[in-house]
Order: sequence, then C-alpha cells, then structure tokens
Amino acid sequence: MTEVAENPLLEGLRRRRTAEPCALTIFGASGDLSQRKLFPALYELAYRHLLPEQFAVLGVARSQMSSEEFADKMKDAVAHHARDEFREDVWEWLCECIRYIDADFADEESWDQVAACLSALDEERGTRGNRVYYLAIPPSAFELVVTNLGKRRSNEGWTRVIVEKPFGHDLASSRELNETIGAHFSETEIYRIDHYLGKETVQNMLVLRFANGIFEPIWNRQFVDHVQITVAESVGIEGRAGFYEEAGAIRDVFQNHLLQLLALMAMEPPIEFDAESVRNEKVKVLRAMHTPGPKHVVRGQYGPGFIEGEEVPGYREEEGVAADSTTETYVGAKLYVDNWRWADTPFYVRTGKRLQRRETAIAIQFKRAPHPPFEAGSADGLRPNVLLMHIQPDEGVSLEIGAKVPGQGLTIRTVHMDFLYGGAFRTGLPEAYERLILDCLLGDTTLFMRSDEVEEQWALVDAIVAPWQRDRPHFPNYEAGSWGPAAAEDLLRRDGRSWRRH
Repeated sequence: MTEVAENPLLEGLRRRRTAEPCALTIFGASGDLSQRKLFPALYELAYRHLLPEQFAVLGVARSQMSSEEFADKMKDAVAHHARDEFREDVWEWLCECIRYIDADFADEESWDQVAACLSALDEERGTRGNRVYYLAIPPSAFELVVTNLGKRRSNEGWTRVIVEKPFGHDLASSRELNETIGAHFSETEIYRIDHYLGKETVQNMLVLRFANGIFEPIWNRQFVDHVQITVAESVGIEGRAGFYEEAGAIRDVFQNHLLQLLALMAMEPPIEFDAESVRNEKVKVLRAMHTPGPKHVVRGQYGPGFIEGEEVPGYREEEGVAADSTTETYVGAKLYVDNWRWADTPFYVRTGKRLQRRETAIAIQFKRAPHPPFEAGSADGLRPNVLLMHIQPDEGVSLEIGAKVPGQGLTIRTVHMDFLYGGAFRTGLPEAYERLILDCLLGDTTLFMRSDEVEEQWALVDAIVAPWQRDRPHFPNYEAGSWGPAAAEDLLRRDGRSWRRH
C-alpha cells in the first residue's frame, strides 16, 4: 500500500472494530449511484483494509451483462470517481468478490437465481449467511423487492436493508413505505440513508458541541441571536426533470438534508453517543418545531442567468420541464424550535438550485455584548461574534471575533479564527458513502434515520406545502447565479437581519 504522510493528530487513536463476514447485494447495480458513489466507496474501504476478508458483492439489475462485464464497468467507474489512486492489487481483491445477475424483479425465477448465488457465495467466500441489501431503485419498485426479500429470508446470519431517499413524497406515502418494509424487517434492520449525515463535517457538529466545554454553555437562546442554515447548489436539475417536477426543492433537500442539519445543531446532549440516544434527541427537536406561517416561507424558481460567467437556461427551459411549471427550485423559511433551549430564537433556512455558488454552511450568530466600550473605535461596526460551520466545499469551522488593529489608537476589526480539515489532518476527507456503508456493515445505525424522524419531517413539509395548492406563484422570480428571490432577503430584513455571504 502507498505510504501516506504521517499525521501526528492520528497518533494513539484506536482503530475501529472490523466488520463481520457478509454479502452486499445492490439492487439497481447498473445505475448511476453504483458507478459514482457505491463502488468507489467500496474501493476506498478495500484500499484501507476496512472490509472483512470474507466479503462479496452481488449486483442485481435489469441490464443484461455477465459478471465480468459488470466488473469491468465498475472498474472504469472506480478509476474515474475514487478519491485515491487506482491500484490494480486493491481492485483485483475487490473484483474477486463481485458477481452480477440480470434480473426482472417481477420474475420468480430471477429471485431464485439471486438466492442461489448468495448461497454459493456463502460457500465460496465464507459470508456465513449475513446479508446487506442496498435498494438503489425507484420507490415504485420497493414493495416488490422488499416482499421477495422477506419471503426468502433465512434464519442463518443477520440481515440489514439500506433504503435510499426519497422516503415517500408526503406523510401518507412515507407511512405506507414504512409499513411495507416493516412487514418483513424490524426497525433495527432498516438503514434509511441520508448521505449528508455521512459527511465528516456534519458529524463534527456533535464533537464541536459536546467535546468542547466552551460551547455548550452558550448554545441556547440566552446567548444565540439567530441561526442561519444554507444548502446552496450552483447546478441545475442535471437531467432529472422527471423526479424534480414531482419533488421540488422542498422534498429534494429541505425535507431531509436541511431539517437533519437543524436537528443536529439544535438537539440536547444525548445520554450516550449511540444510535437510539442520538436519534431520540433529534426527534425531540423535530417534534418541537412549529409550522411556519405563509409570511415566513419563501419559494422561488430560477430563470435564465449566468453561473461562473457561463449562460444557463431558466428552469422552465430545462429539458423535460413544463413551460408553465410551478415547481419551486428555492425554499427559504423562518423556523422556530419551541423548547426551553431555543424558545423565540429564529432559525433561518434556505436551499436552492442555480444559486451563486455551491455551499453548505451553518452560521450561529451570538448576541452583541450588552455594553461594548469600544463602539467608537470599531472599523466595521463591531459586528457580533459568529460561529461558522462549513459543511462543504471548504470543510472546517471559523469563529468571528473582534480584534485590535495593530498601530496607535484603538481600532477594532472583525477577524476569523479558522480550523480547516485539510490543513489540520493533512489527509483527504472520506466520502459520505464510505462511512455509511461501513457503519451498516458494522451494524451501527447512528447516522441513519429512524421511521419517526422521517415522519416528523414529512408532517412539517405537508403543513408548509398545503397552502401552495391554492395560489399560483409568479415564476421565475430569481436569476440563475443570484442568491435567490428578493422575498428571501425581505424575510430577514423585516427582523433587522440579513443573509450571510460566507
């Protein structure tokens, strides 16, 4: 294995326990997710010797090809998308684990083939009947696949099912999906994946709060003025018109990624850092959120504009989008968490497509000092302290403080104390899917969503979108390459605040 520059911050840290032997079956294995995320993640885990020695991967999809052809296709995907150098010895080890079956999910014979192949892998690879099923398939196929998996369960080994979002399109369909999967698998066997929770910087939010004694005492309404959460994308819908016309920004990002960031930021300290304790506290936050009124929600749709100097079309000009579409590509809202810690503290959240730049960040703005004696000497209005958590792309944490400008007199300017992951640890951050796949192999559900979390998120979204059925918005209402509609700026301006430009 290639030598990696020694990192003093890793010295003395114990290695995680290794996963038990198992077979990972990916349904929808020929699709984009497998090529861009899943197989590159498996390669990275193999590169670092984090996969069990007795391991197998079975790809199942409609596309007709042999196991060798499938492996070659995944090899090209890994060479293109993996974050580490491509090494033949690592790939050869992983390639020996790979099998493929072209299958029709409605055909009983196909299911018999899948079962026979997994049994053969138990013999060849020593996977001991332990199964992980990854459902990288459309929601419409879930019931058929889950039912067949449930019918063919064996008593040997353990079983885990990874479910990709969307988890329904509203509260009713989410409950129906949970009932369908729950009829065959217990809650502890179901891993609802939200890749944002696998990001190192998202997990660092919990470490920042609960491993550092200086932050938790001021992490409340007495010291925090307000919180801003931004999940901005500069890309458009990238050929996903069929999905996006049904989902929009509120179902694509707001319902899952954005609300999960808010829950992690606002939750109470868990009793232990285990799956149930962490998820219990997140659910409490989601239950404490009240539905914002129409005046506290902004939706938008991008028109033509420029991104990094390149002209891009408006949403209605995208291929597959209706010319009079009222699907939102931007959502901004003012939310409240009605509990003891956060009462009357506004959480301003926004997410959108074709915004000025790609950025996910949480800004916690603290209240001003009650009687600053230095007001006259401030060069920039003596701004309040802000703790910035950069989730992507520049992963790290920054604290804004006032400091004296060198020289005579007492002039004060806001400066940044920065922590950057790349600089501190001198290593690339693992991709979210690496962490999440490994956690599933280890049986750790901490970073996966529980059914009650998902249902609470959908209950809030359903309440927000209900009034939208009765009006017709004036779209498009923001240019591609801007920071969203003017109404989003007004949302904060009415409170004497403004969105941060990080």
